[in-house]
Amino acid sequence: MNIDGKNTAVYLAKLGEIMLKGGNIKDFEQRLVQNAQLFLEGKHCKVLLRNGRMYIEGPLDCAQDIEYTLAHLVGITGWARARVVEKDMCAIKEAVVLEAEAAAKRGCKSFKIEGRRSDKSFPLTSYQIARDCGEVVYESGLLAVDVHNPDSLIMVEVRERCFVYGVQQSGNRGLPCGTGGKGLLLLSGGIDSPVAGYRMIRRGMKIDCLYFHSHPYTSPEARQKVETLAGILARYGMGTHLNVVPYTEVQQHIRDKAPVDWATVILRMCMMETANRLASLTGAKALITGESLGQVASQTVENLSVTNSRSKFPVLRPLIGMDKEEIVDTAKAIGTYETSILPFEDCCVLFSPRHPVLRADPEEAERIWTELNIEGLLDKAFEEREHTRIPIIRSL
Repeated sequence: MNIDGKNTAVYLAKLGEIMLKGGNIKDFEQRLVQNAQLFLEGKHCKVLLRNGRMYIEGPLDCAQDIEYTLAHLVGITGWARARVVEKDMCAIKEAVVLEAEAAAKRGCKSFKIEGRRSDKSFPLTSYQIARDCGEVVYESGLLAVDVHNPDSLIMVEVRERCFVYGVQQSGNRGLPCGTGGKGLLLLSGGIDSPVAGYRMIRRGMKIDCLYFHSHPYTSPEARQKVETLAGILARYGMGTHLNVVPYTEVQQHIRDKAPVDWATVILRMCMMETANRLASLTGAKALITGESLGQVASQTVENLSVTNSRSKFPVLRPLIGMDKEEIVDTAKAIGTYETSILPFEDCCVLFSPRHPVLRADPEEAERIWTELNIEGLLDKAFEEREHTRIPIIRSL
């Protein structure tokens, strides 16, 4: 990779959890690079990973594409656009002053320099680099020194070349998508399940999505919500597949035949049965739900246990210990919140009882399930499912 930074846009990204891996670290690094390359396919950009840093270089008109990639790539803790200069203190100081000027234009009043010398042949230590660069910025009068709580932090990293950068963006952290197996997300149109899918993507999992639709009780707009949410998750998850299962007859049967207070629990048992069939067909190794302990009546530990009884796969609940405020904050950060709060309800609230069972008994649940004789309707719904492939979304 020939990084010059003059006629190209150069970005530096920091690796996080990947660096804790042992003998298989190369597999994680290779997947991270491959994912970045998939985002930038056809953009004439170069991706290089070296010594805990990933570098992306591309034409200046690809800067927006690179920034979109880094904003949605899972496996990096942060990133920045960098000025690339020779390993010469005069050139480094010039670049640092340019960063200080840019910070002043953003309204910053104070600064701090941090130096990092990975190339031990460079004559100055990390401290000396920071000291000398801080001196030239101080003398310029652009910003005041504040080493404790600065408005702007200017980084100088001396590696194979020298990288100078100021504005740093947070990354999605976690492990590269595709290193953690495959899961099936039970995706509704609400706030929780998209966040659950995102959190498992951050654990390296590739996800497919399953949505239950009950026309005409649930509107076309409710289905469109889910399609939009799946598309947002596809930005982080290197694409996905959306499976829509018609559940009208299943829910009508539960309404007519099951005890009223058991309707929600029985519906979730049915959903687990259907999800198991789809997971077996698609090669998923786990189911993912957006349940949080105690958030609603169906999410008591007893009810969750009964729901689990219909699954032969592990049921992952990454939100189980999170409160609603934490979940909402994540939804806003990843861009699903505004879609999730659109006033089009999904089938989960359809025919919901006013006083649902709170502590479902496993033996009673099994008796109700047997008497319900619902397997034929589940077979029919599964056969009538619709499938849509949502490819990796490379730009807005």
